[in-house]
Amino acid sequence: MTKRESGRPEGPVSPSSPEVSAARLRLLAEATRALASSLDAAESLRRLARLVVPHLADACVVDVLEGDGLRRLTVTDRDPERALRVLPGGFLPGPDDSSAPLARVLRGGGPMIVTEFHTSDPVGSLQAAQWALYRTLGAGSALIVPMRVRQQTLGALTFVRHAPAAPFDEQEQALAADLGHRAGLALDNARLYALQQYTAEQLQLSLLPDLTGLAHLQLAASYVAARERAEVGGDWYDAFPLPDGSAVLAIGDVIGHDLAAAVRMGQLRNMLRALAYDSGDDPAGVMSRLDNVMQGLTTIELVTAIIARLETPERGPWRLRWTNAGHLPPLLAQPNGRTLLLEEGHAPILGVDPGLDRTTACVTLPAGSTLLFYTDGLIERPGEDIGRGLTRLRQQAAALARQPLAVFRDELLDRFSNDQQDDIAVLALRVP
Repeated sequence: MTKRESGRPEGPVSPSSPEVSAARLRLLAEATRALASSLDAAESLRRLARLVVPHLADACVVDVLEGDGLRRLTVTDRDPERALRVLPGGFLPGPDDSSAPLARVLRGGGPMIVTEFHTSDPVGSLQAAQWALYRTLGAGSALIVPMRVRQQTLGALTFVRHAPAAPFDEQEQALAADLGHRAGLALDNARLYALQQYTAEQLQLSLLPDLTGLAHLQLAASYVAARERAEVGGDWYDAFPLPDGSAVLAIGDVIGHDLAAAVRMGQLRNMLRALAYDSGDDPAGVMSRLDNVMQGLTTIELVTAIIARLETPERGPWRLRWTNAGHLPPLLAQPNGRTLLLEEGHAPILGVDPGLDRTTACVTLPAGSTLLFYTDGLIERPGEDIGRGLTRLRQQAAALARQPLAVFRDELLDRFSNDQQDDIAVLALRVP
């Protein structure tokens, strides 16, 4: 293969010529943009591999350390058919104590060039897998650089040139090492972000209630973090018994999409429990107390919420009394397919004026009906009127009204959360 065929300069162009230097700077800039374009580390590293082939090498292999092993994330070759012979995504043995180049790089060694290829290593070793890779790619020369950050090696980039191959010059080695360092930073940032989001989501889930204390009720609830940014937020729900045998059902949204919002949500839910359990007030009274305490003792600014009291007498129909502070109306779906938005009892959101008048509405719950509380992430879409989302919700709830409650909840979430950009909380009750 000639130098022209490999995508590298043809003829006596000096490695330090302005044209070559400018091309390498462009490659470095494009690689930096590719690595910074997403917090999905795997996709960013695949983009990097596609960028460097064929400008720096004929093939690029990305290996990432995971636990005690090594995952081959991607193999990119200027010949797609050749690349298909190497299946990425598999796990390889981790770096051992041998002097094999890849193992040495993964143990913390510097960039290494491989020009001699043999098969003397035992079957199953990392180096044996490397020799098989080199044979498949037709390697004449390989340059291995670490993906390293904060004195920790996270993986390696292997740049391969087909035989016969021009050697990697010093500037190309420096460029490859720089790419490895930037790839390590991108991988580390993605892992730190994922850890932060996982921690925040687990905190949010730990703050949400355990509903097993209401075993006599058919309840189903879920919290789903936003898929677009994997962010937690202030969406919450609650259900707990009162001394008189009734139960409180509540849902709300504390403004914000971060860990602080999740913590404020936990504060608010605990205040609601104490006020509702101790005061004996109707839902409107509890909401007014909550608004007053929230503004007097916390830094929580604006909250939408619904507080409802469920009365379940042994004889006679169940009744729901509720008040709404700027939240989307609950939905009542009956087995015959009729749906009703409970729009009464509506007043401004919490955090505006604790002296506002709030009213308690009341409805009789038909046998077999399903009551759904939800947050705006379930139905709102950017640029779309909220009425369309509510219409879709009524249609889907009517179609699922006769399904078991867990199926009702899961199907709604599945049908509405494909393109969600906000977190979602739902709480559903089935009347016996």
